[in-house]
Amino acid sequence: MPSASLNGRAILKVTGEDAENFLQNLITTDLDALEQHDLKPGALLSPQGKILFEFLVSRDGNGLRLDTLRTSADDLLKRLTLYKLRAKVQIAVDLESLVQVSWENDSGTSESDSTLHDRRFPDALNVRRHYGATRTAGNDEIEWTKLRIAHGVAEAPLDYLLGDAFPHDVNLDQTGGVSFRKGCFVGQEVVSRMQHRGTARRRILIVSCASELPATGTSITADGREIGTLGSVAGNAGLALVRIDRVKEATHKGIPILAGEVAVHLAIPPEHRFTFPEATQEA
Repeated sequence: MPSASLNGRAILKVTGEDAENFLQNLITTDLDALEQHDLKPGALLSPQGKILFEFLVSRDGNGLRLDTLRTSADDLLKRLTLYKLRAKVQIAVDLESLVQVSWENDSGTSESDSTLHDRRFPDALNVRRHYGATRTAGNDEIEWTKLRIAHGVAEAPLDYLLGDAFPHDVNLDQTGGVSFRKGCFVGQEVVSRMQHRGTARRRILIVSCASELPATGTSITADGREIGTLGSVAGNAGLALVRIDRVKEATHKGIPILAGEVAVHLAIPPEHRFTFPEATQEA
């Protein structure tokens, strides 16, 4: 069973009588559909619909757990506190919590409040996230990156910058991270408009090539024009946030797509339901 210890994470615990209603009205995830031992992606958006904070949300006893970037934890706490007003909610940050992931466990994993099923991945992979566990000797961080890449699971800051992407850009609509049925949340109007009009032009795609990919942050270009940026990289595979209309246009015209100087192929992640646009548009 491969596993990895994840550095740079922090846990926010949201508890109190109004905890669930408080978060339900703020974040993109539908908490009504969050099962006891599941973990789903989510975000707190700006009123303009951009992702200010990303996290993985799960239940923790009578409260909720937000697994986020350590560098974002204090700012997320401040932002949630601004929205708190008179809600009966307590928010605490744990910067020292150990987070581990494991996958492909054929024998199954016991479910508890500290071992959760990561719903960003297919059930057959049995991807689990463990909180407060003892650090293990093995640490397959590269294999974990490869797993994320293979299934198009993007994470900030490698794959996109906070404050610079809509939920559709990073495929949160494909991984259960944004609900269009639960009602209002911060930025909901903009995100719903993108969903119903089909106007999302940037997406996270899987990148592959015959040789090793260049470093994260390398520009993706077609015919000398930048169409995106390379994110997570593991050998000859990676993720990239790109303009899918530009990818469609280049592919249709037979124009090579490059990451730096390396020719690459771009593909939609296997479990995702969006498609390349039928017609391209000029910027």
